[in-house]
Amino acid sequence: MTEPDLNLLIALDVLLAEASVAGAARRLGLSASAMSRTLGRLRDTTGDPLLVRAGRNMVLTPYAEEIRQRARNASFEARALLRPSSADFNVARLERTFLIRSNDGFVVAFGAAMIAAAAQVAPSVCLRFMPKPEKTSNALREGRVDLEIGVLGEMGPEIRLQTLFRDRFMGVVRKGHPLAGEKMITANEYVSFGHVVVSRRNSTYGPVDDALAEVGLKRKIAAVVPGFSAALAIAQHSDLVALIPASLFIADPDRLHAFELPVNTREITISQMWHPRSEVDPAHRWLRQLVLSVCREKGPR
Repeated sequence: MTEPDLNLLIALDVLLAEASVAGAARRLGLSASAMSRTLGRLRDTTGDPLLVRAGRNMVLTPYAEEIRQRARNASFEARALLRPSSADFNVARLERTFLIRSNDGFVVAFGAAMIAAAAQVAPSVCLRFMPKPEKTSNALREGRVDLEIGVLGEMGPEIRLQTLFRDRFMGVVRKGHPLAGEKMITANEYVSFGHVVVSRRNSTYGPVDDALAEVGLKRKIAAVVPGFSAALAIAQHSDLVALIPASLFIADPDRLHAFELPVNTREITISQMWHPRSEVDPAHRWLRQLVLSVCREKGPR
C-alpha cells in the first residue's frame, strides 16, 4: 500500500485557507508554478478539483469546504508533533516568524521595544505585525495569526486572553492650537473645534460622545481615518482635535500637545489573545511573556 505524501497536508491546509494559488505560494515561499503543480498533485490524491475558477477568483468545491477545518486541525497537530518539546526548547536557537495582529498605534508605541527584546535573546525570530480590520476570532481560529492584541471584541469562549495594561483616552492638538494654552479645557471648548476620529467600521460614535451627550453637547466630526498615526498627522497640520489612547501617544512637545478630556470616559483594557492550540507551545509561551514584559514596562502607569 502506497503511503500518501504528508508534505501535501501543509499545502492543502494553506490552499484551502487562502482559496488562491498565488496567496498560498506567498505563504509557503514557493513560486506560483510550483504551487500549481502541488495543487495538481492534491487533485490527483483527493480525486476532487478542490479549487475552481469563478470569474477572476477561485472558490472552494463543496468537498474542499467540507474538509477545510479537518485539514486545518491536522496541519496544526502535525506541526505540534514535530516541534521540540518544552524540555528541549532553547529560545536562542528558535527560528520562527510570529504573526501578530494589532492596530498601527500599538506597533508605533511598542513595536520597536518588542523587536529589540526578541532580537536580544532570539536573533532568528521575526515578528510580523499585521493589520486588524475587524474584532473577531476568525484569524486566531484559522491559524492565520499567532497572537491578537487589542480590546476584547467578538471573541469565542475558547479564546485565551491576558490583560496587558489599562488605558484611557486623551485629546491631542497641534502646538499653537488655541486649546494648547488652556490649563483646564471645558467641555464647551472641546466641542467648539472639529474632530478627527479613528474608525475601521464606519462608526464615529464612542464613549466620549456618550459623556458629552449627558451634558447636552455633541462633537463635530470633520474627518474619519483608519488609524491613530493618521489622526495624529492630521491634528498636527490642522485645528482638528484627535482622540488617542494614552499608551499610543508619544510625547512630542515641539509639534503636539496632549490634554485630559473634559468629560469622564471608562478605561479601556488592552489584552493579548490566542487560540488554545498554542497554550502549551513553549515558543508561543515565550512570545506571550515577551509581549507582557514590554507592555508592562512601556505602557501607561
